[in-house]
Amino acid sequence: MNMKMDTSVVRISRALDERLTALAAKTGRRKSYYASKAIAQYLEDLEDYLAAKEALKKSKRSYTLEEVAKKLGLDY
Repeated sequence: MNMKMDTSVVRISRALDERLTALAAKTGRRKSYYASKAIAQYLEDLEDYLAAKEALKKSKRSYTLEEVAKKLGLDY
């Protein structure tokens, strides 16, 4: 599967850029690869958080961590 790519410009701190440069040099990947992966992961996490927050707002009941762990059969 070949995805179409766009170019975006983002401003990051010098320290963050240095870390990104070092990681890219260590792994032989481009900085854009890691920047794209990091943004994708952040967006996914934020979208999940916002969906959960909205679901909680609409929910009639909330559950304690212990209740959820028991329902899922997890050791807590």
